[in-house]
Amino acid sequence: MTSLRLLLLLHFLLVLHINFSNQLEDNKIPPSLCTGHPGIPGSPGVHGSPGQPGRDGRDGRDAAPGEKGQRGDSGYPGETGLRGLTGDRGDPGEKGERGQPGECAVAPKSAFSAKISESRTMPLAAGEAICFDKIMINEQGDYNPETGRFTCKVPGVYYFAVHATVYRASLQFDLMKNGHAVASYFQFYGNWPKPASLSGGSLLHLVPGDQVWVQMALGEYSGFYSSSKTDSTFTGFLVYSHWKNSAVPLKGRLC
Repeated sequence: MTSLRLLLLLHFLLVLHINFSNQLEDNKIPPSLCTGHPGIPGSPGVHGSPGQPGRDGRDGRDAAPGEKGQRGDSGYPGETGLRGLTGDRGDPGEKGERGQPGECAVAPKSAFSAKISESRTMPLAAGEAICFDKIMINEQGDYNPETGRFTCKVPGVYYFAVHATVYRASLQFDLMKNGHAVASYFQFYGNWPKPASLSGGSLLHLVPGDQVWVQMALGEYSGFYSSSKTDSTFTGFLVYSHWKNSAVPLKGRLC
């Protein structure tokens, strides 16, 4: 009796299981009609440990040489190097050919001397230049007998001398340079029956264009005299020049 009940109970449970399973199959929803929301991305995984070193690859075969490339641009100049040591002296060179003869050169010259002619009218007024009108030497033409003035052409040091014959009157004259008296000379007349002499000289530094002459100082002291037996003279000459070279070529400079 007990066994029969147990069998009936098992049979009932089996039937109940089959019916319940069929109901689940009838109520199943198609997958296409049931879409869920995307899940949250997972966190990145941890880096793995380094792998083992790989084996060396096989050697490649020798390829044919490539074509020659184009020439590159020139580089920038390098910095100047340090000066090298002085080399040994070289052997003497061969003797050159003889040059052409040079131009002749002479020292610069300037000199004159003139005197008052017997026909020259005297006396002169104060401030007038005395014209020594009779030329004895004036090769360079630096002295003008019409004005009584010497004009410098060659720069340098000159010496000028004046000799006067004084007769029947006192005499006072000045040696002038560019309008300024550089030396003065005086002779007093003391009723001497014969002519007397008055002389003087001076060294002057001149540059081209400077002028030198003899000038009356006082009108009443004008005792210049000249005759066939005595003279009054004015002389000047270059002592040394101030050219850069001591010799002056014949061409291009006054000689």
